[in-house]
Amino acid sequence: MPHLPLAAMSLTDVELTRFFVAIVGLMGLAHFMGSLFGRLHMPRVIGEIAGGLVLGPTVLGALAPGAYRWTFTAFPEEGKLLAMASEFGVVLLMFMSGMEIKARFAREDRKVAFPLLAGATLLPFLLGVAAPRFFNFKPYMGPAGNISSLTIIIGIAVAITSIPVISKIFLDLGIMHTRFARICLTVATVEDIALWGLLAVAISLSKSAHPSMYTLIKTPVITIVFFFVAMVLLPRLLNGLRHTPARNLVENRPVRFALLSCFAMVAISELLGVKDIFGALLAGMAICRLPNEVVDVVRTKVKAFALVFFTPVYFAIVGLKLDLLKSFDLWFFLGFFLFCTVVKTLATAVAGRLSTGDWLSTANLAAALNARGGPGIVLASVAFDAKIIDERFFITLVLTAVVTSLFAGGWFRYVLGKGWPLLRVRGEALPEDDDDATGSGAPGAADGADGVPLAPVTPLANRPSGPSKEPVR
Repeated sequence: MPHLPLAAMSLTDVELTRFFVAIVGLMGLAHFMGSLFGRLHMPRVIGEIAGGLVLGPTVLGALAPGAYRWTFTAFPEEGKLLAMASEFGVVLLMFMSGMEIKARFAREDRKVAFPLLAGATLLPFLLGVAAPRFFNFKPYMGPAGNISSLTIIIGIAVAITSIPVISKIFLDLGIMHTRFARICLTVATVEDIALWGLLAVAISLSKSAHPSMYTLIKTPVITIVFFFVAMVLLPRLLNGLRHTPARNLVENRPVRFALLSCFAMVAISELLGVKDIFGALLAGMAICRLPNEVVDVVRTKVKAFALVFFTPVYFAIVGLKLDLLKSFDLWFFLGFFLFCTVVKTLATAVAGRLSTGDWLSTANLAAALNARGGPGIVLASVAFDAKIIDERFFITLVLTAVVTSLFAGGWFRYVLGKGWPLLRVRGEALPEDDDDATGSGAPGAADGADGVPLAPVTPLANRPSGPSKEPVR
């Protein structure tokens, strides 16, 4: 078996220079635009995407094509290096999200989460699948597409929710610890597992006119089994290592151990054909079953470098990939955008109203679960690369993901700024220890990391006539 030449494993000085210029540009503009959007009371994540958009073919490529080519297409491998940096960003973001939702599939959440899974996921998907019966999508089909694969893509596009984007919004606003965030991320995680499996089915259908039933069933089954087996066994395995010679690594080098566990789960998930971000999510959830002193170190140090470098670069590269000047069908975008958002909102509203009994909580859930973000863009790129959809549909899916994410961030900043509750559930009383969340007798909720007051939760049965002063939930 021939060995890879050593020269092929290294970069020249010129290639290194161009790559680092690209990284510095992406990181710098992502932070600048993120801060600007934050000052405008919009989510930083959209600003970071806008930073990449400015450096991409839509702006820089149109105004100074030579500078764009010099920076981002200087050598064939540069695109792969940028893709690797982007992948590290989304993996670490999912790992941190997993650490925040540790052991939170609580029984008290089921009466809210289960109706949402049916209403906000299954119903939108079915309505999306039915859409080609009423509108002709064939002109927007790619060369390798067929009506079956295209129909599945449409259903996924209507139902999908972005875990990375809502995680970033929740982190930026300081509400990741709340019950509302826990329920949204739980629903979105289960939802996206099912939809990634359906995406694999769509890709299989596009490769063959008559795919086998074995192929159609294998990937979704492997995904679901991997998720639930990892949830049960992985925390026990990591805790068991504390009673082996690996104890020194776990307790004295916790960050190394955590990152090794994260990347190992990413590799295993990819080998099984499961999207890598779910491996990272499961690793984060498992790490939080370790002793608190270990978890605190990991959370602090991983967040310190991930949120400063990797995740802003990830979202900037998302913007870098957008070429809005090349192929954009305005009327198709508007029609598809309205269809997706209206269907998802109404379906979530029905489920949310039945499960919470409160319209504001229902609106909050609809705003969060409507954000399509990264997964929406991944769906667009995968379907486009597989030639299931054409460029016009690709740009429509990407813009739908960006606009819905922008609305979600703006909505939650508005809700928190008003001091409105994120979640109220009819007939529920607040936990006794919630009074300690803001300090004894302290009026109002605690402030988030960026100074925005965290929203309170008021049970409908005990709702006071004046302004709400209960702690965050």
